[in-house]
Amino acid sequence: MKNNDPYEALRHPEFNWFLLMRFALVFAWTMQFVVIEWQVYSLTKDPLSLGVIGLMEIIPAVSMALFAGHIVDQSEKKGLLAKCIAGFSLVSLGMFLITLPEIQKSLTVSTVLYTVYALVFLGGLVRSFITPTVFSLMALLVPKKTYPNASTWSSSVWQIAAVSGPAVGGFAIGIIGIHWSMCLILVLAVSALLLLSRIEKKPILNPKIGEPMMQSLQEGVRFVFGNKTILSAISLDMIAVLFGGAMALLPIFAQDILKVGSEGFGLLRAAPAVGSFITMVLAAYIPMNKNAGMKLLSAVFLFGVCIIVFGLSRWFWVSVLAMFFSGIFDGVSVVIRQTILQMQTPDHMRGRVASVNSIFVGSSNELGAFESGLTAKLMGTVPAVIFGGTMTLLTVTLTGWLSPSFRKLDIHRSEESLD
Repeated sequence: MKNNDPYEALRHPEFNWFLLMRFALVFAWTMQFVVIEWQVYSLTKDPLSLGVIGLMEIIPAVSMALFAGHIVDQSEKKGLLAKCIAGFSLVSLGMFLITLPEIQKSLTVSTVLYTVYALVFLGGLVRSFITPTVFSLMALLVPKKTYPNASTWSSSVWQIAAVSGPAVGGFAIGIIGIHWSMCLILVLAVSALLLLSRIEKKPILNPKIGEPMMQSLQEGVRFVFGNKTILSAISLDMIAVLFGGAMALLPIFAQDILKVGSEGFGLLRAAPAVGSFITMVLAAYIPMNKNAGMKLLSAVFLFGVCIIVFGLSRWFWVSVLAMFFSGIFDGVSVVIRQTILQMQTPDHMRGRVASVNSIFVGSSNELGAFESGLTAKLMGTVPAVIFGGTMTLLTVTLTGWLSPSFRKLDIHRSEESLD
């Protein structure tokens, strides 16, 4: 049957360009983040400095998120996204220049460090607009009946890029060095801009163009907090990502605990990418709509188990396997949550809803990095990872207990909300 076609969304040419663009952009962004992590930790040998990187991105990303959502809902999506990618390219150019050996020799360590932090901060401003713009643009490229399949492909591509980018970054550091790794990131950012040019401009579907900003923002927040399905999904993922942020501490595990160097660091980063790829293949053929609530709870719980196993492991290949399975379960979580958002969000509110989601979930990656860096500073690296995984397990258990209706959620009931 056509409705069960796993390639339904891929039969729309512009959606294919969108997937390639999104892959290049997310790959570049996450690769840049891990190269920055390695550079900063190499300069400072302080786990808290890794947390500060996340803090420098989350401050602008969260503070500007609602405003960005309002702008997105009032704007033509392709043109706005082009400006965002151009802004990210400028940040990447700055990172490329500050990592030039000649420039670093002429500057103090503190100057290099603060310049990197400043560029990360600017990247956070750009990111606050990218997330809702991408989410809104996708819905304009396929028919509404194709949203579940399109969400599966889009979420899976995002997930693969988000973990394979850092993995390649880890290998690239050892093979071509930090500076040329930054050059590769800049090339990918420009490539994303070129891929976006293959998509035509789309109409603005918001009937309230010119609506006062505060009224618009209040409407978006009220919608999210009034839809218990969306609120439960993003809250669960936020807490899990916040406390399961072992990825931010991988440079410490690779350098000081497992002692496997940049090559081992690359393998640890690559393992979740392989798991996410498997998730993408399975999700395209096996719809996750039925019993989606229970599947989401189970996936996040098992993700927390993987984090704990990784924290306890002193054997490199056990650590790699833990990261591999964390990629599988995290991929399931991302696919289900993004499908819920696409199915239950009205077209004219996609920018604002995506912005609220970015506050809950997207920024929790960086806040989780800060939490991991801070707890590692206070209680040690290994206890910090075990603590984070344990908090994830407790969060899932509490959510499932307090919300039995969420356990019974089927995504195809798109008009229902939780009791």
